[in-house]
Amino acid sequence: MTRWALYAALLVSAALLALGACGGGEPAVTKVSLALDWYPNSNHAGLFIAKEKGYLEAEGIDLTLHTPAGPSTVLQTVGAGRDDFGISYQPDLLLARAAGIPVVSVAGLVQHPLNSVMALRTSGIARPRDLVGKKVGYPGIPLNEPLLKTMVEKDGGDFSKVELVNVGFDLVPAVLSKRVDAVVGAYWTHENILIEQQGQQVNIMHMEEWGVPDFYELVLVISEKTLNERPEVVRRTLRAILKGYADAAADLDAAVNTLVKSSPEVDRALEERGIRLLAPAWTDGVPAFGWQTAERWRGFTAWMSAQKQLAQPVDADKAFTNRFVEEISKR
Repeated sequence: MTRWALYAALLVSAALLALGACGGGEPAVTKVSLALDWYPNSNHAGLFIAKEKGYLEAEGIDLTLHTPAGPSTVLQTVGAGRDDFGISYQPDLLLARAAGIPVVSVAGLVQHPLNSVMALRTSGIARPRDLVGKKVGYPGIPLNEPLLKTMVEKDGGDFSKVELVNVGFDLVPAVLSKRVDAVVGAYWTHENILIEQQGQQVNIMHMEEWGVPDFYELVLVISEKTLNERPEVVRRTLRAILKGYADAAADLDAAVNTLVKSSPEVDRALEERGIRLLAPAWTDGVPAFGWQTAERWRGFTAWMSAQKQLAQPVDADKAFTNRFVEEISKR
């Protein structure tokens, strides 16, 4: 055998070994970590379905889901590469980019704000201007103040006469005990149900209906490095996740069953009601789950800039990409 024939034979042998190592052409298994924004709930149903039904496995993705110590750490761990994916909030992502954290949204998980203003129906507070002269509890998150201010002023109220009270995340006890007259920062798919479980009815004021530009409550985020260097991992992972959410939307009861099976600590009764409020917001007004638009990102970025919430200018078009969702949804 000539040395060239020997060289060719070695190349063929190496190729066959490589092919066998990856399962005859199947994608090599890639370990991926995803940090949740909060404890498991209906917002995460599609993720657990994608794991249970093997959609991620079929894409060669070994996904680990975990709840971080605090929601504020998600963008930091993703930006630093300690997590591959994370679930966060559009406002927080813009704040992070203004602070130099290189994170990008690859899917809008909820098309509208879940954050809202709530008051007991017995309080007589039904619209933002009714909050003038009242105490409003909030979880200590600075952005809630300009959100509330925009709503009150849009309704013709004097925001300087609204008293904000930091109640932490004890929003429900604060309003039920009448320590405050209303709360901002409450999800209309969660806190309202907890209040109603205590025998009270609530009035809900949705932010986008009172002057706040519509925004994505939850977004799926990656780092710019992952976007540039590992697009195929992003594509495979997202393809499986989108299948999971499609199944969740098609059978809400089965979605809750999967969620509870994966996380037994979940309050089934609450999630069975919550997912029915939430599911329409997954795809409202868009052609596919996860869809994002430049108009939505530009509009909310401009509002945050006008409210002096961004430490540095942020290019809204670089804060997200719709390319993966658009590509996957066309297949």
